[in-house]
Amino acid sequence: MNRLRITLAQIDFVVGRIEGNRDRILEIIKDARQREVDLVLFPELCLTGYPPEDLL
Repeated sequence: MNRLRITLAQIDFVVGRIEGNRDRILEIIKDARQREVDLVLFPELCLTGYPPEDLL
């Protein structure tokens, strides 16, 4: 049977720091590839940070 390796990325992302959050996401994905992870799950709003109302 094939196995699926999943990683949960529960990281504190910074509100409004879109480029920095993106870079952190890419680092996590790169690390996951090295560990042969098949799927990385990120929290909602990880790119913009939470809450998005602060950006309006």
